[in-house]
Amino acid sequence: MSIRPLFSLIAGGLLLGEGTVRPAQAAVAGAGPTAREALSDNLLDRTVTWVQSFFTAEHGRNAFGHFVAAGLLFVTAILLRKVITHVIFAWLKRLAAKTTTTLDDKLFPALETPVAWLVFVFLTFAGLRVLVLPAWVEAWIGYAFDVAWVAMLFWGLLRAINAVVDHLNEVGDQRGLGLQHFMPLIKKTLGVVFAVLAAITIAQRMGIDVKAFIAGLGIGGLAFALAAQDTLSNFFGSLVVAVDRPFRVGEFVRIGSAEGTVEDIGLRSTKLRTGARTQVVIPNKMVANEIVTNLSRMPQRRVDQTIGLTYHTTPEQMQALLEDIRGLLRADPEVHQQLIAVNFTGYSESSLDIGIVYFAANPDWQKHLDLRERVNLRIMRAVAARGLSFAFPTQTLHVEDEVARKLVGVKPAVLS
Repeated sequence: MSIRPLFSLIAGGLLLGEGTVRPAQAAVAGAGPTAREALSDNLLDRTVTWVQSFFTAEHGRNAFGHFVAAGLLFVTAILLRKVITHVIFAWLKRLAAKTTTTLDDKLFPALETPVAWLVFVFLTFAGLRVLVLPAWVEAWIGYAFDVAWVAMLFWGLLRAINAVVDHLNEVGDQRGLGLQHFMPLIKKTLGVVFAVLAAITIAQRMGIDVKAFIAGLGIGGLAFALAAQDTLSNFFGSLVVAVDRPFRVGEFVRIGSAEGTVEDIGLRSTKLRTGARTQVVIPNKMVANEIVTNLSRMPQRRVDQTIGLTYHTTPEQMQALLEDIRGLLRADPEVHQQLIAVNFTGYSESSLDIGIVYFAANPDWQKHLDLRERVNLRIMRAVAARGLSFAFPTQTLHVEDEVARKLVGVKPAVLS
């Protein structure tokens, strides 16, 4: 979608309202012969002047042509509003339905009503301007027109931007960006900003000095920022989480010393459900500053364990058992085959150690535990099938032969 029509709408709105009030005020102050003669420097008054050029009016009085022109402009406003709604925008909607993007599908319906009402307001006020009215009435019509066209303009801009925000939200959902938590706040913020801008624009066009008000807004904004420093820090932390996407709802993560499943990602905090079923609430500014480990995004889950056999195991038995364990790991479809390490790793105090390293193809915690259980049972069967035994902490006392013979030859009475 091109943004040129949007700039054209803004420029046209500024042209519509320029000089609407000041000529009437100048006429009241005696700056010109009549208010109507001064109203010729904007689109509205050019339209009025063009309509009046088709008939001759008596000085200071309404002729029959004035009422006819005013009535025609009002009827035209009603008909043109229906044409814009049922013809022009209906065609634009059908055209948008044929495009690949959904932005225009949201943008045209959003602009339909504001554009139709803007045209209706313009032609209605043009009809009122055709009539010869007292200067103070024309001044109030000018005020009303300023309020109306500014309201229509900002209303249209707000609806257009909301349509863009909705489109971004839809794209974010498709890509898993997790932006849906921020869209209500963004829409409310835009609504407040546009309402303030519209109020300032209307006040300025009515001759009110808004410089002091704008300066007050700056001071008030600074005071608000200082008072809500923690809230703003958490909000910007939530933006960092939304942009970087270190985790999503439902994933198992470790944030600092807290570990659990992500239950909610809010504007102020992130909530985790721990393994003990307790809920941990972490401010988003801490989330943005802490190291985040996303355990749910592991492609595989590593299993690293050591088993020990007794020292009665012969080298041939050890070699055969190592091959048995390697074979049962290669035969299991849930074991990732890229790395399988089964080795005789060393001699400990009471066992011959075998190091076993492999990866569960599915990182799901429960499936990983099921796989470990299945593999461990098969290892136990393989050890039993080879006639071997698992070692446990034991101590063996070796006694010299001479001492042993003496101990054997000693009478029980002596020993007691």
